[in-house]
Amino acid sequence: MSIEHDIETGKSDLSNISGLVGDALVQVTKLFQNEVDLAKTELGEKVQRLGKAFGLLAGGAVLVIPAIVMALFALASALINGGWSPTLAYLTSAIVAAAISGALFAMGIKRLDARSLAPRETIRQLEKDKDTVKGMMR
Repeated sequence: MSIEHDIETGKSDLSNISGLVGDALVQVTKLFQNEVDLAKTELGEKVQRLGKAFGLLAGGAVLVIPAIVMALFALASALINGGWSPTLAYLTSAIVAAAISGALFAMGIKRLDARSLAPRETIRQLEKDKDTVKGMMR
């Protein structure tokens, strides 16, 4: 009777182990699906943020161009009235415009930095999940 009991106990243990492995696989699958959902949500937010940034840049560019042109004409006019030659006054205005333009481009490019658009929360959570799955497999 001892051998039969051991066989039944072994079958029961095997059934329990296979159940545990099955449960672990279900949990890993759910975890993976949750991470995919988190990544979708986070990337969607980043795309919206990017769209808003482009919209603001475009709107600002459209509205600032006439203002800058008028300010540059006023600067050139003031320089001419101050005794500068028209050529030198307009050249100075062009240099000022180039400096402003360079600053605006630099600020726009800085806001489009790939590191600020990366899905950091998803990456952090995936690292935690990887460690959790490794712990489950030990």
